[in-house]
Amino acid sequence: MPTTTSKIFENEQDFVEQYRKACLAHYGEPFEECTSQEQFSVLAGLVASKSRAAQITSHPKGAKKVYYFSLEFLLGPLLDNYLINFGIRDLVDRGIKSMGADLDTICRQEVDPGLGNGGLGRLAACFLDSMAHEGIAGYGNGMRYRYGLFRQSIEGGRQVECTDNWLANGFAWETRKDDSSVIVQFGAQVVRHEDENGHFWFTQEGGERVRAVPYDVPIVGFGGKVVNKLRLWSAEPSAENFDLDAFNAGDYARANKFRSDVEAISTILYPNDSGEHGRMLRLKQEYLFVSAGLQTILRTYERDFGDDWEHLGDHVSIHTNDTHPAMCGPELMRLLVDERGVGFDAALKIAQEVLSFTNHTVMPEALEKWPIATFRALLPRLYMFVEEIDRRFREDLSSRLSPTDGNWTNVLKSTAILWDGQVRMANLSIIFSHSINGVSALHTQILKDSVFHEFYELRPEAFNNKTNGVSHRRFLREANPSYSRLITDAIGDGWLDDAMELEGLVAFEGDASFLDGMEKAKHEDKERLAAFVKQVSGVELDTSTVFDVQVKRFHAYKRQLLNVFKILDLYNRILADPSFEMQPTSFIFSGKAAQSYTFAKEIIRLINSVADVVNADARVNDKIRVAFVPNFAVSNAQLIYSAAEISEQISVAGAEASGTSNMKLMMNAAITLGTLDGSNVEISELVGPDNIKIFGLHANEVEELRASGRYYAWDQYNADRARLGRVVDELTDGTLARLSGNFDSVRDYLMADNDPDLVLRDFPSYAQAFDELSHDYADRRWWNKAALHNTAKAGYFSSDRTIREYMADIWHIES
Repeated sequence: MPTTTSKIFENEQDFVEQYRKACLAHYGEPFEECTSQEQFSVLAGLVASKSRAAQITSHPKGAKKVYYFSLEFLLGPLLDNYLINFGIRDLVDRGIKSMGADLDTICRQEVDPGLGNGGLGRLAACFLDSMAHEGIAGYGNGMRYRYGLFRQSIEGGRQVECTDNWLANGFAWETRKDDSSVIVQFGAQVVRHEDENGHFWFTQEGGERVRAVPYDVPIVGFGGKVVNKLRLWSAEPSAENFDLDAFNAGDYARANKFRSDVEAISTILYPNDSGEHGRMLRLKQEYLFVSAGLQTILRTYERDFGDDWEHLGDHVSIHTNDTHPAMCGPELMRLLVDERGVGFDAALKIAQEVLSFTNHTVMPEALEKWPIATFRALLPRLYMFVEEIDRRFREDLSSRLSPTDGNWTNVLKSTAILWDGQVRMANLSIIFSHSINGVSALHTQILKDSVFHEFYELRPEAFNNKTNGVSHRRFLREANPSYSRLITDAIGDGWLDDAMELEGLVAFEGDASFLDGMEKAKHEDKERLAAFVKQVSGVELDTSTVFDVQVKRFHAYKRQLLNVFKILDLYNRILADPSFEMQPTSFIFSGKAAQSYTFAKEIIRLINSVADVVNADARVNDKIRVAFVPNFAVSNAQLIYSAAEISEQISVAGAEASGTSNMKLMMNAAITLGTLDGSNVEISELVGPDNIKIFGLHANEVEELRASGRYYAWDQYNADRARLGRVVDELTDGTLARLSGNFDSVRDYLMADNDPDLVLRDFPSYAQAFDELSHDYADRRWWNKAALHNTAKAGYFSSDRTIREYMADIWHIES
């Protein structure tokens, strides 16, 4: 691992001279006459060009390459991060000050790249950072979306989706690589050929031929000694098919239809798949980035090693992030068999040696599936490989389990790729992978015990756990400069290279001076966030209050609704008893709901309706405030994580695979209020029971309660009519209706649908846990000591550690 930084500018004067020259070359204007946006574009382009130059010499010839396939890479803004990784942020800051400008202002011009949505994509970005830090040749492979998922605004309390035109000012970090383009084919006719010796082969004729064009983004590792790349694919027509007659007739839409249809493949992240057109577009996205990426990998391997395909696995690892790249297995076989003449059995063996798979869900309904008819029509030759692998798997299963065994049918039903008219992508991924991992200890155990139990019984050696991690350099050093300076002054800057050095902070848990400094740093962070919240939502937050934060994708199992119930209950208690004592608290939410996820969007509307009521009521304003931060993204997340004091991690136990916001908040000295779910389990074990607040049912208790069939939401309602029952009633009695109406569907979810995520069951425990944690906040010495202990134990959750485990156990690369 690098221990020193590789600077790309000799000194401050060298930087200023190069920056001024670049401004003149790019815009024909001196630095002082460029806008802040132009100053950013030039600086990012300058750093990007230095990065690309460093990339050429990053790895010795023959180093094993890891290709990380993910449909999402939630990079976040890169300039500040890369200045830190190159070790030149202070140098650049001073240089820009000498030029009469401000680096922070310039950095704020950078938009969040619309290349991902939630934890899956942010994990992929952290892994790229850590692969570069660990010195391996690790390359991302994904899609270059013209528009992000959507830009979220709030109107009348409702989520409104706007176009996320993140490329409006270009993307200074990318380089288009036309010469590396490849052709991807859809809907072709499969033609069988046979020679006089009985040797047969297949070709694909006709169909839709799409040109996949790569754009490369440099990934700068800490220290600047290793620069890898993320390759993003854009879909373009393979040949211009402009309809001149239609254009001359005034039908401009038809004239450009072919180009529009092709470019739609890479137009938007996660097209709405509630209709057939959206589903077909999504499947095209998945196949395009898989096929294009694999074609590039094989072309690079041929250049370095010729046609020695037998040893592909010695030099290449391909890791699939969830099931979106599940077609890597059959597509790699197709490329080897149809285009390189490798035998079917040999190609299968090679694919299984090369491929590994991370699963990110415990919910069977969330496992990706495609109708066979759709899959076969779009990808007829690929389907032939899938069908043959499924046949062989069934045949092998028959040899291992007797069909007369009553369990045989259940095992086949759970493990077959093709079942009930569908292609099951998780099963496809498992069968093609030599390693299958979960992302927290609890998650992996659930995979073994239930979700993939039959697979685990067949191949226990293939399953392993790799608890997620996050980039502490971004989410602590970059996100929280005040606290980071305090840490570095206390233990040195070695923690940037090795997060386990944060353990040295334990020695300062009794240091009054350090704890006072910590309190001051947190207040600065809260002031910074409060100013941002006022700007984007109009809500004024008192920075002397506790900042209680729940920021993540909106989903029923994440239980933002439980948090809302707590707030409404506190509101009612204050109104009922003006002398009611509680620590004044600001409740901060952020996150997006999928466009077609009606229930999640209703919870966002509920939060904003509660904020409308609470924030306008002078009787409670000295005790509680509610704010919703729109358009959650890496940039504003960094502001929120650094200012948080209570970290809400309250999913129903057994539902969250891992979670990563819990790690980021923990690093920034927030204390977790959560269930024993996902990686909360590991956090609890590391910090100890005195430094975390756990509540609610455990995963096994949730499973037992559901299996018993004896849970009734109305029992919870009737057992506590005064508090819990009243909150349920307020959903529909007009209390919250002023902004945009009542919440009948939310009440139905709880009472008619019998509370699927056990919000009512866990509410009493949750409310009590919050009361206890709120009471503890008054003891500032205790609180800061516990908060510091969380930071001190957060080193384990660095993605550097996670990647070292992938290297050792899955990719077989020495550190």
